[in-house]
Amino acid sequence: MYSLTALQKIVTDRLEEEARQIGNRHPANLYRPVQYTLDMGGKRLRPVMVLMACDLFGGSIDAAMNAALAIELFHNFTLLHDDIMDKATVRRNRPTVHKQFNENIAILSGDAMSNLAYLYLLKSQSPALHGIISLFAETAVEICEGQQLDMDYENRPDVSISDYLKMIRQKTAVLIACSLKTGALIGNARAGDAAHLYDFGINLGMAFQLQDDLLDVYADQDNFGKKTGGDILANKKTFLLLKSFELASPGQKEELLSWIAAASFNPDDKIAAVKKIYTDLQVGQVAGEAIDHFYGKALAELDLVTIETARKEELLSLARNIMKRKN
Repeated sequence: MYSLTALQKIVTDRLEEEARQIGNRHPANLYRPVQYTLDMGGKRLRPVMVLMACDLFGGSIDAAMNAALAIELFHNFTLLHDDIMDKATVRRNRPTVHKQFNENIAILSGDAMSNLAYLYLLKSQSPALHGIISLFAETAVEICEGQQLDMDYENRPDVSISDYLKMIRQKTAVLIACSLKTGALIGNARAGDAAHLYDFGINLGMAFQLQDDLLDVYADQDNFGKKTGGDILANKKTFLLLKSFELASPGQKEELLSWIAAASFNPDDKIAAVKKIYTDLQVGQVAGEAIDHFYGKALAELDLVTIETARKEELLSLARNIMKRKN
């Protein structure tokens, strides 16, 4: 079996090669932003998961490579468009695509990335290709639904934590689950094992996004790769904000609502004030408990996969690394 480190290098090297080839296509203003996006780096978790899941069941990682590239392209497309919608200026310590180029170019380049992903996926050689494409398309629609819910929630005063968990399942967790199930299908896994691996990915993805909420507030900005406090400035209904509304005193709730309603403010002042309320209410610790809950459910699903425990060790190592991340 391949180690996590070996798969990360294989994926990184192949993505660098593909990025160069894409960047040389014409028209340059369409494809260079795609290369720029891929060259930003990142953790490459999802393509590694595709290869790791395939390898778990004895499949060839070469057979899974195009699917891995497809998922990484699609993931980066979603980040590119998210940055436009969130008016983000920094991604992975570099200017976002719409800042480096312009917004119209970024939108069109993102569209190209989305469609390039399908072209890569169609290159996959697998008897399960029809099911893989169906899974990918269903996942793509769910991600769009999740993103729309995320935007809708910004202007809704009645968002519950249950609503929020449904949204992050669609926006974040389903692509992690899709990555793992895609690799499993290419590796000819049994249907039940592929389903358990999908559910492992869902729960790991939930823990991952809740951790992202936490890092957006408390991470070191240099490690995080983008400005912290972005969710606070955008009034995003994160787990931390929603839990704060549940636990806040009347005075704290009034202060939170005033910051959310404020049309003009100093960004640093808003981040500091809201962060202080979070700290006073200890919602960071509550978020940590929720992260542990979903991580435990993920491990339970992985335990149900009918492969000897030793073969699962690299996937467990990846999950542990995700839970320890600082960016």
